[in-house]
Formats: sequence, structure tokens, C-alpha cells
Amino acid sequence: MKTYRLSPAGRRTSLVLLVGALLIWTFALWSFASTLKLTYNPTQFWSSLQASLDAGLGVGQVVPALLMLVLIVATPLLIWNLLEEWSAAYTPDDDGLHFESLGIVIFCPWSAVTGIRSADEDGDEPLDEILFNQDATAHIANPLLRFLHRQAYGRRRLPVYAGLEDRADLLSAIRQHTVVAV
Repeated sequence: MKTYRLSPAGRRTSLVLLVGALLIWTFALWSFASTLKLTYNPTQFWSSLQASLDAGLGVGQVVPALLMLVLIVATPLLIWNLLEEWSAAYTPDDDGLHFESLGIVIFCPWSAVTGIRSADEDGDEPLDEILFNQDATAHIANPLLRFLHRQAYGRRRLPVYAGLEDRADLLSAIRQHTVVAV
């Protein structure tokens, strides 16, 4: 059976997005610390935070700090999603669809696939989702990997990334087996 992975162009796009996300995360960490006058030294962090709070925080500090805090939390999740996309591998066979990425192994029999839908009608690049009638993530053994995958895609969906090589062939194979299963 053929395994579908990101094309070289898809890998380049993911790499550019990954570098951009790392730059944003670095900027957010720096900006958060400089806005609140904090140090990230573990022995001095709490004392610098206490000194900043004792000095009083104005709106000009609180609003940017909250925005940077959101970026500090959300950007690693984006980085995880980009890394999962980078290493994604789809393998359709006679029994079902196999998906592997960064320690995540999902197998869904064709009877569990309910269809394919476009996830972003207005986007420049196609993004489709494979829909399942059951929790496709239940067999991910590692609870952290299961949580990260679920937060990105949900329990009953699996993305078909825009940068996949021979993407149309993969979608065709899935549709062919889905019609047979239904």
C-alpha cells in the first residue's frame, strides 16, 4: 500500500510557519518579561513578580502582558500542530486507514469513515477532514499525545493536509472505500 506524506513544497511551507511561530513565541516571552519587569531566572522569578505587583500595574502593562501570556500558551500548541503535520503519514489499505505522526498511531476501519468534507471553503489551499462515526483517538496510548491531537482536530475528525503529495489520489482512495463501506 502507498503511504502519503507531505510534498517537498508542503515541507517548506511547514518549515517557514514553524520558524515564524518560534519567532512569535520568543518575542512573546521577551515582551512579557520586559512589560512586567520580570526575570526568568528560576531563583529570582517570584521575587521579580512580587516586586512588579508591589509597584502597581497599569493598564499599559496589564493588557500587553495578558496578550503576550496568551501567545506564550497558544504558540507551543501551534508548533505541535505544525510538527504533527510535518511527520504525518496516511496509509489506506483494504481494512481501513492508518495515520501516523510523532508517536500518534490511529487506525480506523472503513466502516468507521462517514465521509470527507472541506474544512475551509474560503481558503487558498484545500483542507479536508475525514469524518468518523466513533472516537478515532481512543487508541492513542500516550495521554499527552491524545490530548494534543484532540485539541487540534477533535475526536471524530482527521485532517488531510493541503501539502500532501498525491493528495487527490489519497482522497479518491478514501472516497472509494467509504462508498463500499456505506
